[in-house]
Amino acid sequence: MIYFVSFLVTLAACMLGPICGMGGGIIIKPILDATGVMSVSTVTFLSGCTVISMSVWSMIKCFRHKESVIDLKNTTFLAIGAAGGGILGKMLFNYVASLFADRDMAGGVQACLMFIATLGAMLYTINRSRIKSRHIDGIIPSFVIGLGLGVFSSFLGIGGGPFNVVILYYFFDMPAKKAAQNSLYVIVFSQTASVLKSVMSGGVPAFNPVMLIGMVLCAIIATEIGRKINKKIDNSQATKLLEGAMVLIMMINLYNIWKFFF
Repeated sequence: MIYFVSFLVTLAACMLGPICGMGGGIIIKPILDATGVMSVSTVTFLSGCTVISMSVWSMIKCFRHKESVIDLKNTTFLAIGAAGGGILGKMLFNYVASLFADRDMAGGVQACLMFIATLGAMLYTINRSRIKSRHIDGIIPSFVIGLGLGVFSSFLGIGGGPFNVVILYYFFDMPAKKAAQNSLYVIVFSQTASVLKSVMSGGVPAFNPVMLIGMVLCAIIATEIGRKINKKIDNSQATKLLEGAMVLIMMINLYNIWKFFF
């Protein structure tokens, strides 16, 4: 039953990656936390590995089929900043978890932050047409923005999801489908740095290798399905899917807040 739930959640979550730039972790993480089948640390690690697999596979396919719309000039420095932030975010998570007698209580902190951030991202997305976007151009601004994104996404163990997309909307004036692809590019850097930090510091939690392999395979299959859907929809439809996913994420995190603290 644990495998069925984990693999089904991974399939559903990772289909959204190529469509609206969500790494999948932002859905995988809170749902598996809600089921309580694994520790928060294990879910965070498995979610991060799954997100990397999905994002890397999606990027390879885009470059191979010459479908890339990545703004290499700005997004690369954003991604490098996110890699640094990924390491800092993992350190921050370990520190926060150490403050609780039960380390799993850190999941409640993650749920609170994820709910607030997702609500803000949804409000921005809904009102985007009335908010003037900026067009950031430069190494230092891109790096600093990426650093903040990396810390936040690594701490939450989610990849970045709608937060990356909103940042790309506002600071780089990207349309939905372009923002989705650039978001995945950033996620590759931030989550790889976060996972490597865990491996190199000996902080990898206990996990079942079969679970990890199954989730990675499901992520790759879901990515292929998502890419096919992405080709058939326009920017407005991609935005609606993003908004619907954010509502689901908030509902799950409300449940997790209640679960961990009440």
